[in-house]
Amino acid sequence: MASLKVSGEDWWRGAVIYQVYPRSFQDTDDDGIGDLKGVTRRLTHIASLGVDAIWLSPFFTSPQADMGYDVSDYCDVDPMFGTLSDFDRMLAEAHRLGLKVIIDQVISHTSDRHPWFVDSRSSRTNSKADWYVWADPKPDGTAPNNWLSIFGGPAWEWDGVRKQYYMHNFLGSQPDLNFHTPDVQDAVLDAARFWLDRGVDGFRLDTVNFYFHDRHLRDNPPLVPDPDATSNDAPDVNPYGMQDHRYDKSQPENVAFLRRFRALLDGYEGRMTVGEVGDGARSLKTVAAYTGGGDKLNMCYTFDLLGPDFTATHIRRCVENFQKSVTDGWVCWAFSNHDVTRHVSRFAQSEAERESVARLAITLLSSLRGSICLYQGEELGLPEAELAFEDLRDPYGIRFWPSYKGRDGCRTPMAWEEAAPNAGFTGGKPWLPVPPEHRPLAVDVQAAEADTVLGHYRATLAFRKSQPALRDGAMRFLDSNSDLLAFVREKDGKRLLFVFNLTREPQEFLAPDALKPVELPGYAARLEAGSIRLAGLSAFCGTF
Repeated sequence: MASLKVSGEDWWRGAVIYQVYPRSFQDTDDDGIGDLKGVTRRLTHIASLGVDAIWLSPFFTSPQADMGYDVSDYCDVDPMFGTLSDFDRMLAEAHRLGLKVIIDQVISHTSDRHPWFVDSRSSRTNSKADWYVWADPKPDGTAPNNWLSIFGGPAWEWDGVRKQYYMHNFLGSQPDLNFHTPDVQDAVLDAARFWLDRGVDGFRLDTVNFYFHDRHLRDNPPLVPDPDATSNDAPDVNPYGMQDHRYDKSQPENVAFLRRFRALLDGYEGRMTVGEVGDGARSLKTVAAYTGGGDKLNMCYTFDLLGPDFTATHIRRCVENFQKSVTDGWVCWAFSNHDVTRHVSRFAQSEAERESVARLAITLLSSLRGSICLYQGEELGLPEAELAFEDLRDPYGIRFWPSYKGRDGCRTPMAWEEAAPNAGFTGGKPWLPVPPEHRPLAVDVQAAEADTVLGHYRATLAFRKSQPALRDGAMRFLDSNSDLLAFVREKDGKRLLFVFNLTREPQEFLAPDALKPVELPGYAARLEAGSIRLAGLSAFCGTF
């Protein structure tokens, strides 16, 4: 794959993005919930990592049924997070520190308390009657079709006022907008324009392939399992994963809307979009459609690396599948985010190896071709929190407990100070408990020493930034045994060889001629008698 020149307009290409989950980042008013002033206070920590941008999860006005992913006003800040002035100060400080700011846009659905939905449900003839997906029941009163909600049960909720069902891909209090209605598209683009005018640098588009539904409301067929699939639509305890979601999302009309969204951004300088694509075995095909041609999304991420598999075979298959499917688009890789179990807990086989896994994972992620996204706390090597049922706040976890524990375990508050109340997150009662095992991993503990996971993140990201080939250079894999991941990153005639041993046993790799070791943060080069010797869970870098 050819190398692409990075310009100021393309700052996002190869960028490192740090995701902030505001309600768990830093609380400044002791109500137990993080806020925008807290984000501003901790921006120096984020900047010290050497990242290029932050992505803020939703802070908009919301009843918080789904922790802010149920928006009731797209153009204001929820009081629990502060005010628009707080946002402006945060934005200005981020820009002063050289950080771009990306915000979530949750436009596939709204809260049922959004004024649009209040109007829409009031009658079948009001001005917003077709702004949401309404349908008559079947003659026997049941839902219009077999579509399911990701959060459990049918994707249809009965409304007694209109005497119709409305569609919801998530909670019943999150009705889906009807993007077949031009006024809906205009309204959500106006909301994006509001934030662009305020100075944000880009958008993370939540569930970007969910905007359109099949006009004919055809039933989804059952899923035929694909043994080569690298991601799933839902955990296996959820019947949502039993359907082939052919008609309730990823509809062809979405491409034209994404062109409209891109045209809006192109009216501003240096703005970008990254889309979240959850589409099972079709994810890469969807990414190709949404990022190809240079007139839609700048990049997307999928769930391919957000599962339990941390092996050379899996990672190579994911990257090669992307390279084959998406020839002129761009990807954003991540191992963790606010929706999945923290990756050190997914990948580590014991508590003792969590730190080694945390170090190796960021080294590997930083060497892949694409942009990368980090999730708050992973730079500390935080493991997934084990929470009691009575502590859960995530409706997804509450619905499927105990077979699926939901997303609260990765959303617990940041650990800033080991000895402070609630690890320095809040002076009040935190909205989720602070796990005691996170305290020894707090920022103040790790910042005091160089040889920590935090120190390794800083050194690794500095290494990535120092190597132009890692930002946007070509990437090709080398043959190896299935235990090793070996590839070359190349740009302007400079070649870097990376070899990763993701097993727990020592491995060897035959070195190319004239290979010279390159100092890779945290790993001692071992090149002996023409072979690269790697301990378990280790990495090597060289040039030739």
